[in-house]
Amino acid sequence: MQKRPKGKPYFKPRVPQNEHRLNREITVAEVRVVGEGIEPGVYPIAEALKMAEEQEVDLVEISPNAVPPVCRLIDYKKFLYEKKKKDKEQKAKSKQSEVKEIRFTPNTDDHDFDFKAKHAENFLTDGNKVKCYVQFKGRAIMFQERGELLLLKFAERLAEVGTLESMPKMEGRRMFAIFTPKKKK
Repeated sequence: MQKRPKGKPYFKPRVPQNEHRLNREITVAEVRVVGEGIEPGVYPIAEALKMAEEQEVDLVEISPNAVPPVCRLIDYKKFLYEKKKKDKEQKAKSKQSEVKEIRFTPNTDDHDFDFKAKHAENFLTDGNKVKCYVQFKGRAIMFQERGELLLLKFAERLAEVGTLESMPKMEGRRMFAIFTPKKKK
């Protein structure tokens, strides 16, 4: 037995593992074979491998927990490529929703309120959540009820496009409320 040199850690080269077992890796006696150009059915493993060789494709174990395991005759590299492509398309279609923030003060004017409400409506129709908060600075902390009224008025204004997750809450010197978009029918 050969000793390894001192001071150097032992590392095992990584062998890439396939997601599915293929060809000779399949160790069961019988498999259910499906694929193009063959009669689907249960075959002994040797016959299934022979069919794969004749068609110059791989025998890929698709459902290992079935009895007998289900295998498909396909070109494995092409199968992986198409699967990766399909996953990428699916990921591109699913949109991540963001949380947009809108800030008020207890003394926000009606014009500013309307302007910010229009922005919030646009965010909600785009499918994003909206977190709006009233920032209390200095002595303005005395007017917490004004901030709560402002947020409730905002919730009333956004009732058509969004729903209020919970009643306004205080967090430090901020009172905030979160709105989620209504589901489209």
